[in-house]
Amino acid sequence: MNLSDFLSPVNLTKIKPDKGYSEHQLGAIITTFKEEDKFPEMEGINLAIVGVEDDRNAINNEGCAQAPDAVREYLYKLCEGSFQSKMVDLGNIRAGESARDTYIALRIVCSELMKADILPIIIGGGQDLTFPQYLAYEDLEQRVDLVVIDDHFDLNEEDEDSDLTSTSYLNKIILHQPNNLFNFSNIGYQTYFASQNSLKLMDKMYFDTHRLGEVTQQVQEMEPVIRNANMLSFDCSAIRQSNAPGNANAGPNGLYGEEACQLCRYAGMSDKLLSIGFYEMNPQYDRHGQTAHLLAQMIWCFIDGFYNRKKDYPFNPTEEMTKYRAFLRDNGHEVVFYKSPKTDRWWMQVPYPNLRSKNERYYLVPCSYNDYQMASNGEVPDRWWRTYQKLL
Repeated sequence: MNLSDFLSPVNLTKIKPDKGYSEHQLGAIITTFKEEDKFPEMEGINLAIVGVEDDRNAINNEGCAQAPDAVREYLYKLCEGSFQSKMVDLGNIRAGESARDTYIALRIVCSELMKADILPIIIGGGQDLTFPQYLAYEDLEQRVDLVVIDDHFDLNEEDEDSDLTSTSYLNKIILHQPNNLFNFSNIGYQTYFASQNSLKLMDKMYFDTHRLGEVTQQVQEMEPVIRNANMLSFDCSAIRQSNAPGNANAGPNGLYGEEACQLCRYAGMSDKLLSIGFYEMNPQYDRHGQTAHLLAQMIWCFIDGFYNRKKDYPFNPTEEMTKYRAFLRDNGHEVVFYKSPKTDRWWMQVPYPNLRSKNERYYLVPCSYNDYQMASNGEVPDRWWRTYQKLL
């Protein structure tokens, strides 16, 4: 598969400073697919930036197709951190003749990159692109744990079979066959944007939902949620308008820029995460490049997290972890926890209701110290209960 068939080179003349980039800036370090160059060699590459110039199904946010180059302008000016990046920028997937053509191209590009053990960083475009990002995992025959950072649930409750848009892509993911979705988690929804029916649906399917207030009070509690994901989709409307005005659907409340960057660093540090997409940033509504600059810093934080991965998952519990036991009050059931000596991160065992084999008796779920404290007090951690119900 020749990826260059789906990608157009970056026009550096639009974004490069007059004096060029210093040797410390990402613009001089990232191998970029430029017009005058051949398609980059992928040997030894860890991360690949992929822009998608399609906003046809971005509801009330036309113009977000221009986001990739707007973000690059600021990303390339940032200095490399303590990491030594092995990154490429593969340019942009241009809008196909139909939106479906764009979806097919993105699915193929993501699939081929992940098969080569390269993590795609997608810059959209509308959030409907989350669906082809999800479909790429089907080619890998992987079960998907999806985290979406958004101020609402992108569900069309009135028409389950509605067309694919940025406000209905979850319908497509949930109803798609074969169903490879194991878990869905939303981070940052605002209650007045969520109908009671949608909240009941999330609860019925044992999905995780985390209100904005919950996130801002204890942003560190979102780390195990993100650590459990192998796919993440970030809608810029989750960030408050004062911090990120570059979105037609931005509101007065939402994440602060620092919180968005922290969540992105958590995502980068997750050994399980295979792809990430940033969607709905619209330069037409931006002020002085503020949102593009913030998104560039969020991507930088993700890269920094990626190159600080500790590789403590998957692990051999008997050899590498500190083991803790807790007993639930009602039935005396034992819950086993593991703590990583490298990172102080926690996991807990959830037993398979029907043993699959002698070698696969438990499902390991990322958790926090708070979950251990709850179990030590005899209470069932919500994370444990929801996971167990999904395993039934």
